[in-house]
Parts: sequence; C-alpha cells; structure tokens
Amino acid sequence: MSRSWKTTILGLLAVAGAMVMAGTAPVTGMPAMAGTAYGGEGPTTRSAGRDLWAAATIEPGREGIVEVGGYEGMPLGEGSVLTLTAPAQTRVTGTPFAAGGYRGAVALGGISGTYTFTGAPAAAGPEADASAGAGWKGRTFPFVLSVPAHAEPGTRLPDCTLVLRDANGTVRQKGTCAVTVGLPAPVLSRPHSGVPLGALPKTSGTAYPGAQVTVRDAREEEVCSTTAAPAGTWSCVPSHPLPPGPGRLQATATFNGAVAMSEQIDILVTGSPDTQLAGQ
Repeated sequence: MSRSWKTTILGLLAVAGAMVMAGTAPVTGMPAMAGTAYGGEGPTTRSAGRDLWAAATIEPGREGIVEVGGYEGMPLGEGSVLTLTAPAQTRVTGTPFAAGGYRGAVALGGISGTYTFTGAPAAAGPEADASAGAGWKGRTFPFVLSVPAHAEPGTRLPDCTLVLRDANGTVRQKGTCAVTVGLPAPVLSRPHSGVPLGALPKTSGTAYPGAQVTVRDAREEEVCSTTAAPAGTWSCVPSHPLPPGPGRLQATATFNGAVAMSEQIDILVTGSPDTQLAGQ
C-alpha cells in the first residue's frame, strides 16, 4: 500500500474517532441532561434515595397527624418548600412543626399545607450548623388533616401528593401519602363491669352502622356476634354458657376491611344459664 493511501485511511479513522468522542460529551453551551426530567410541574431533578412518604389512619369526623419524611438527598438551603396536597374529602388544618428554621402555612380552604426552610436558627453553635446542613434530610414534618364525618371507614382517600422544591422552584423529590379512613372503636356498654352475672348475659353497645360486631372472652373465644343497626346500636346473647368465676369481655368491630376494638370489661359469672341477675 502506498504512503498516500495509508495517509488517507489514517486521516479518515482520526476523523471518525473525533466524531465518536464528540458524541459522548455535552455540546458547548448546552446543559447536561443526565438526571433531569421535565413534566407538567416544571423541571424535576432526581435525588438519591427513596421517595417522600407518609401514612395515617383517621376516623370519620376527626383530625389526625400525617408525618411526612423520606428525603435523603442533598441539602436544599433556604427557601426550599415541602408541600402536601390534601387528599379528596379532607383539608389541611395545621402545620404544628415547632423546630426553628421552618415556617408552616395552610392554604386557603385547607387544600394544601407547606413548610418553608428559612435557614438555621439565629442562635449560633453546632446545632445551628447541623440544622443548616440537614435541611429536610432525616426529618419528618407533621400536617394535621381533617376527615369529614361522612367518609366511609376502610377506604383510602385518593389524590394526596407530596412535593419538595428548592428555592428556584425545581422539584427535587415527590411522593404520595396513604390516608385511610379508620373505623371508630365500638362501645361495650353492657354488662357493667363488676356486676355479678348469669351464665348467658346479654351484651350490648354501639358501633359504626353496618359493622360486624363480635364479643370475645379472655381466651379469645367468640361469645356472640351481630351486626350494628343503622342507628349504631347492637346487642347479642352468648351462644353457650359462660364459665363461672371472673372473666373478661371485649367487642371487636369490622367494616370494609377495617378493624377496631372496644375497651375490655371485667366480669364475674355467679349464676347458672337459667339465672337472670340484676344488671344484665
């Protein structure tokens, strides 16, 4: 092969190599795209670690605390904001985190709540330096949610979202919160604790309408069961005589996969199945 052919081939290889190398580096003046995604909420920079998370079970007509945590990325600095958007049927009513360096706020109508990192507390020292360096990392932030009285126990309320943005508005981490409507605890109102009973005492109380109520003794054996009426009342009689002597009863309610238990009551069985004693 002549020198001119060798020179030509080597020149072509050099050009091809330069083109391959150029493809592996960002073009001058263009930002690198690795680790950045874009969506409806603007630029999102993915941080190392798991997503933001939160979970809570709150009974109908009650308020409960949702603790948000899970950020393990780099410190975001002053002006970064954590936002919880309230799930369907609920509203945010408070942001009770009391540590210095954070400012909580609730949006009009309770549709969301926020915490803004305002920087390290004014007091100098190692604790202030640690606060400035940590920011959101390794901490949980409480939001108070109010669940309406008509919410059905056992259902998970949708559309609860979590977003952490830096001071420039860039989304640094997202997540969801699982808010489930809890089942109110049943009440075992009869028999009265400490009153001597016959072997087949009537038990009664209140529970969520439509809930299955089961009364059990201290050995976890079923005493009787029934379904709470639309008015929330229930009653049942033991299917077998209770053993004589001291014992204990407790009612368990189940509805739509949710479970709740009453307080236990101590009983004293002194009569036979045919004996009806006072207080039963």
